[in-house]
Amino acid sequence: MGTLRIYFTADDLGRVTLAAAPDPLWEVVLSRFRLRERPRPAFRLWVGDLRSRPERVARMREGAQLLDVLAPMSPYWPDFLTPPEASNGLDSGLESFLSTPRDRLSDELARLALHRRLPGWVSSVAAGDAGMMIRVAAAMRAYHDAAIAPYHSLIGTAVAADRAQRARDLLEGGTEGLFDGMAPLMRWRYPALDVTFGHDCELHLLGRGLRLVPSYFCQRVPVTLADPGLPPVLIYPIGQKYRWERAVDGRSVEALLGRTRAAVLRNLSTSATTSELARTLEISPASASRHATVLRDAGLIVTARDGPAVLHTITPLGKALLDGRILDRTT
Repeated sequence: MGTLRIYFTADDLGRVTLAAAPDPLWEVVLSRFRLRERPRPAFRLWVGDLRSRPERVARMREGAQLLDVLAPMSPYWPDFLTPPEASNGLDSGLESFLSTPRDRLSDELARLALHRRLPGWVSSVAAGDAGMMIRVAAAMRAYHDAAIAPYHSLIGTAVAADRAQRARDLLEGGTEGLFDGMAPLMRWRYPALDVTFGHDCELHLLGRGLRLVPSYFCQRVPVTLADPGLPPVLIYPIGQKYRWERAVDGRSVEALLGRTRAAVLRNLSTSATTSELARTLEISPASASRHATVLRDAGLIVTARDGPAVLHTITPLGKALLDGRILDRTT
């Protein structure tokens, strides 16, 4: 894990904006990442429902296959897939994608080729072939319509709750209060904002400001554009508790977490080490450690080293899930 260090000028502090909704093309790319992974508990409601609907899976198949090539889970994928115009809606974003200059397509795909071997059809995209570009845009639209649009309520409610908290932080504490509210993902020390990131890099805003965009499908760390010359944007994962508020509605803990993982969570009503969990539940220490990692990533437990041992403790969010309570969104 690395750090993205974003440098602000005095002008930039007054040009920090918070998007009203997720960016549809960023959500397309990031949701495909989530589907490639083993489903994490907070996304299981979405994944399970989607996979139970074969007609939706069929509609999104070509888009998923294209995204697996153009947006791999690697340190780089092309920025032209997520143009800033998509903040005005899917139609605007896809129109901008279709008008991407040929030299930019070629340059960004050449950079992608440094990270992985690309199939022959990508050369048509790099050349700006109109038919191929239209095909990619149509496939991305079909993917969005099948995998994201039907879950507008699930996604929209969670994102709105998170954004309401960020807006309160901004209103009460200014830009510094907004960034402080996003800890531990971000740490503000003028003139720089340190953001937990996939690798070490820097971004100088130079008076352009920064647009913060909440994302339902962004997980663990924020993401941004690879080209620092493009309009600065930071896509950040919404708070875990806002995903859980909808996920627990009408669903048992076992259905969301799995029987063993739910048992691990219940056994952390008092703190326990990995070895203690393994003995109590009669599972291997390696299995106990894997389950604890997933629960920690979901914000349900915290882990700290206690001498030679690793100690796990349930969080208020984890307790609320077990108790079937809805968290107070102001906390």
